[in-house]
Amino acid sequence: MKVLLAMSGGVDSSVAAVLLKQAGHEVVGCFMRLGSPGETLDAPIAAAACAARPARIGHQGCCSINDSEDARLVAAQLDIPFYVVNFKRDFGRIIAYFADEYDAGRTPNPCVRCNDWLKFGRLREYAAQLGCDAVATGHYAQITTNHSGQSRLTRGVDRAKDQSYVLFGTGKDAVQRMLLPIGGMEKPRVRELAQEHGLRVFDKPDSQEICFVPQDYASFLEGRRATPFAEGAILNEAGEELGRHAGHQRFTIGQRRGISVPTTAAVSIPLYVIEKDAHRNTVVVGPREALDVHAVHATDCVWYDSPPTSWTTVEAQVRAHGRPIPARMRATAEGELEVQFGEAESGVAPGQAVVCYTHGACGEEQIVAGGWIQSTTRTPCKSE
Repeated sequence: MKVLLAMSGGVDSSVAAVLLKQAGHEVVGCFMRLGSPGETLDAPIAAAACAARPARIGHQGCCSINDSEDARLVAAQLDIPFYVVNFKRDFGRIIAYFADEYDAGRTPNPCVRCNDWLKFGRLREYAAQLGCDAVATGHYAQITTNHSGQSRLTRGVDRAKDQSYVLFGTGKDAVQRMLLPIGGMEKPRVRELAQEHGLRVFDKPDSQEICFVPQDYASFLEGRRATPFAEGAILNEAGEELGRHAGHQRFTIGQRRGISVPTTAAVSIPLYVIEKDAHRNTVVVGPREALDVHAVHATDCVWYDSPPTSWTTVEAQVRAHGRPIPARMRATAEGELEVQFGEAESGVAPGQAVVCYTHGACGEEQIVAGGWIQSTTRTPCKSE
């Protein structure tokens, strides 16, 4: 096939290029230009936004100028065509989503959205323009075929590196035209192959998510607003005010540090953020056990099988590198997703993705559904 390979300049996509060529595919390399470090993106964050603080693309992740040069040199070494596509404006949508979710009191996952909207969205459109049959990346996940001949998105062999969770939103149609060459390998073997083929990036460090946000994400977000964050109340579960905060956007569910509550006889235990209300601009804190979540309701769902209306046993995952949680799921009449956990999971927040897996005939863990969490339930669920 003619395959468009997303080349980030890292070892994973570089080895993917080697494997695709060895398999006999016609490979076209492509680097997505999202913006240079310190460069201001074009897309506004909100209608009321003032002069935006530059998003430092490549500051601590992929897609920097040096990454582009590494990708170009690897493509030249492997004798494959290489293109750079300007997705800077499209990436502005990712940053806008990130900021808007925090303003709404939710916890965003820009890496999943980047895969949905760019790597297997806009890049797939670009591949079609070039006459390519498939899009490939260096993700640690696999494409397997079920008994009906349908391609399925499956966990990678290297469980420590598995990235199937962040790919769930690509959908079953895109998976049919998707190649993941290194998904059946472990990371040490990928580096060995890179060194065996004399690739300059064989020992290049892995990129760190999130690529465009500094450690002080709150200052980054506030700097891209027309007005500063508003002060609000820190409440306990009974609704009593314990202290004040400098903007609910500075907090995430499960956070312990940075909570300005005086230690008193009434507050003598460690406190965690257990809830946020963007409309009221309040942050609710409570003990560690108050973070336990027993069920979630998700919308904007992606189904890889027919949505089941009765409870189906699955394993659920709510973080990119989170543990598989014994669970059951079903679809609502509106096509939304309900998931009940067999074991409480700590710190699950609206805005995160929940992805459900089942075991295939050969034991492989396949994605069957996923969606974006709208609400959580902190009380144990009754069996039906």
